[in-house]
Amino acid sequence: MLQQTQVKTVLERFYFPFLKRFPTLKSVADAPVEDVLKAWEGLGYYTRARNLHKTAQATQGLLPTTATELEKLSGIGKSTAHAIACFAFGEALPILDANVKRILYRFFALTQSTDKELWKRAYELFDANNAYVYNQTMMDIGATLCTHKNPNCDACPFAELCQGKEDPLRYPQKKAKKRKPTRTRQLLIYHHNDHYGLIQNQEQLLGGLWGFVQAQHYTPQESDTLLGSFTHHYSHFALEASVLLIHQKEEMPYFSIQEIHQLPLSGADRKALALLEQYLT
Repeated sequence: MLQQTQVKTVLERFYFPFLKRFPTLKSVADAPVEDVLKAWEGLGYYTRARNLHKTAQATQGLLPTTATELEKLSGIGKSTAHAIACFAFGEALPILDANVKRILYRFFALTQSTDKELWKRAYELFDANNAYVYNQTMMDIGATLCTHKNPNCDACPFAELCQGKEDPLRYPQKKAKKRKPTRTRQLLIYHHNDHYGLIQNQEQLLGGLWGFVQAQHYTPQESDTLLGSFTHHYSHFALEASVLLIHQKEEMPYFSIQEIHQLPLSGADRKALALLEQYLT
């Protein structure tokens, strides 16, 4: 959950409800992937949830205890494998999450670097005799002192040795932000006998989630009802969508409003559903 999402957001809205629904990795393995996606709803980056389910099923809830074996599992990269191996199983390995990377950039005054070079630097600082405490400390320093903005260098235990302390915001060199492309789509809500048509996404971005039909060049009919429009931001593009209620039946599964609320939906489809409910009231 902490990949691509801030700790505060995870703790406030997702972590504890998810653990209540899935108290063990075995319970994730035994559940349909739709249930996992539903519990993940709102976190985004749904590939993470699908990979969690794949890994739970592949291991039947019993993880390997070494980073080498962990890294072979779906959705577990090198840093995550090191973190699990260190914190759960006591293997003495450094980690390289976003906070730790920022510390290394500043400590070694690196304006640019590759992950290979950062791993090398991580091992240079690493205290193998106190791996658990060291890794936890690095994450905490990055989260509270060596922050992205307004770093508190005076309180940092690395202050005397840090090569970038005179101008910490210089490290790493900021990359020019790329402007997100915009996709314009129509979300078509097919209506029949107080039920509404949805399809299950197969594409990688939203695979496994249910959603209303998306169209790029649909020509509205006189009988259609425009419910409204919205913009929804994904990591790599923005979706500008108009939502149309189509008063005809097409071949697809149909659900009541109550049933739709039980399905795993993307954020964009939740916005479309809200427009539909507003129209119905």
